[in-house]
Amino acid sequence: MYSTTVMDHFKNPRNVGIIPAANGIGTIGDPDCGDYVRIYIRVRANRVCEVGFEICGCPASIATTSVLTEMAIGKTLDEAVAITEADVVNALAGLPEAKIHCSNLGTAALRQAVVDYLQRCKHNKEVKP
Repeated sequence: MYSTTVMDHFKNPRNVGIIPAANGIGTIGDPDCGDYVRIYIRVRANRVCEVGFEICGCPASIATTSVLTEMAIGKTLDEAVAITEADVVNALAGLPEAKIHCSNLGTAALRQAVVDYLQRCKHNKEVKP
């Protein structure tokens, strides 16, 4: 049912946890399936230098969010928001059709975290770190 890559990211998720120094946070939840994802990012010089996440969800949503965090680290903000659900599914060597929707959660939360970061910069009139 699941690829070995999916099972690896489910059993050993990467970048789990809160980032206390996060300067962007995005939260997404799907009441229809009960999944919930919160992504924390730390940005320096317009690049995502650290990503963490909290999640309540199925194995597929855990695996997709885990691989997404690995994909986002080191990317510019534009590159990070350009990561698609298909990119995530491909990085996991596929998902069962019934679980494809799980790949949407992490990418949506990541995009919200980037928007949150940009709004904080604008509100604080900071120079982007």
